[in-house]
Amino acid sequence: MAKISYYTEEGLNRLKAELVELKTKGRTAIARQIAEARDKGDLSENAEYDAAKDAQGLHELKISKLEEVLSNARVLDESTIDVSQVSVLSKVKIKNKKNGAEMTYMLVSEEEADLKTGRISVGSPIGKGLLGKHVGDIAEIKVPAGVLEFEVIEIAR
Repeated sequence: MAKISYYTEEGLNRLKAELVELKTKGRTAIARQIAEARDKGDLSENAEYDAAKDAQGLHELKISKLEEVLSNARVLDESTIDVSQVSVLSKVKIKNKKNGAEMTYMLVSEEEADLKTGRISVGSPIGKGLLGKHVGDIAEIKVPAGVLEFEVIEIAR
């Protein structure tokens, strides 16, 4: 069964643009490499040709996987998100109970996760631990370094 993934409209558009890029410029570049290698003579002993054909196979695999992801992608309407509990696309302000540090994260799909911009995956340990929590709840999250306790301070859209 296919895995449904939820995206922001921006994230889905980025994936579609990447697919178009791979299908147009990417395929053209690989076809050019194959043609150049083919012009160099005997194909049975042409390592450049073999490498270009391998690159073509990997490129087509990447296109196929991206098409599969897009076929199972759904856009979440941010206006329908329940802000009383943590869910996908929620912005959550949490406080580390041990050191008092406060952080704000947005929970997104794995493909859109980017820690630098404060977007964490709902599939990550922290993301999983926060899902379904309400303001004031304590989330005990098992991470490789041990168990961390976070208090949910604020949930927004």
